[in-house]
Amino acid sequence: MVLKKIVHLFFIISGGTIGYLYIPYIIRLLDFNVSWVESPYLGVAIGAIIFFVISFWLADYIVDFLRWIEEGLVKIPIGDLIFGSLGLIIGLVIAFLINLPIQEITNIEFVSKVIPLFVTILLGYFGFQVGFRRRDELLNLLSLNRKEKKKSTNDQDSVESSEPRPKILDTSVIIDGRIADICQTSFLEGTIIIPQFVLGELQHIADSSDVLKRNRGRRGLDVLNRIQKELPIKVEIYEGDFEEIHEVDSKLIKLAKVIDGIVVTNDFNLNKVCDLQGVHVLNINDLANAVKPVVLPGEELMVQVIKDGKEQNQGIAYLDDGTMIVVEEGRNYIGKTIEVLITSVLQTSAGRMIFAKPKLLEKAL
Repeated sequence: MVLKKIVHLFFIISGGTIGYLYIPYIIRLLDFNVSWVESPYLGVAIGAIIFFVISFWLADYIVDFLRWIEEGLVKIPIGDLIFGSLGLIIGLVIAFLINLPIQEITNIEFVSKVIPLFVTILLGYFGFQVGFRRRDELLNLLSLNRKEKKKSTNDQDSVESSEPRPKILDTSVIIDGRIADICQTSFLEGTIIIPQFVLGELQHIADSSDVLKRNRGRRGLDVLNRIQKELPIKVEIYEGDFEEIHEVDSKLIKLAKVIDGIVVTNDFNLNKVCDLQGVHVLNINDLANAVKPVVLPGEELMVQVIKDGKEQNQGIAYLDDGTMIVVEEGRNYIGKTIEVLITSVLQTSAGRMIFAKPKLLEKAL
């Protein structure tokens, strides 16, 4: 095991160094009169042997600790790690500048050594936390600067085209599945953003003990796999998270504000909240209603009556796109394909509803 050998080597080198510096001094304190015993090279050998023996006892614990640190660092998103490291560097630089006058203006050993160490640790910690936790705001600031530069460039060259805003998918629109077909038709421009917290929610649904929820979650994961691997569209996984926010919908709205993106959903409530908070939203239910065939009163259609309606003697039929047709006096035609005459069309928030009556009755009149 390479890491364990490195730990042993570190102990040997450390032991040899300590033996070189201190063992001759200890031997002189013990008042040995043999000159070769005070040789620093003997101290190197003694120290290296002692620490090599100790390393057999401590090496496994140190290797486990290093593995734990390695796993933690690997799990941290690269963006959080970079901004946290930048914050740490800035904190250490500020601590160095503060410690210079402290060490020069005081002669007290405690103040000149302990306080600078405390300031360095404290500011380094705060710098890392600020860089780590405020990563999204810093990214937003950088994106704003880029947009301002791009705006000034556009003022000089009006021919230059603007880049499409990224589209952020929520959990409901992924489970719905129609988003994959919409992406395939190239109606959505720009990068498709799939947040990591949405993937986590999908995985939680896919692992549910409820069969219906489990199937919905697995279908959502299949849809994402199709979008990412089969469709000619740019897809990015957003690794960041907003730890202070617990609800996924609120995180989506926050992310849309940070990256100036557009939320894609079919959730009516999320749509309303986005409108209230000034976040642009695309609702695929609105798109589906908009592309349904236009049917006008007086037109004739061939439909199959499937079931009873709510009112007496009503029958229910459906168009290919799922639009419901209420056929007056259509109960007697259940299971049959008949020609109907459209009498009225009602547009509601839930969709479009068409009222019709059998053309046979119209001819009879």
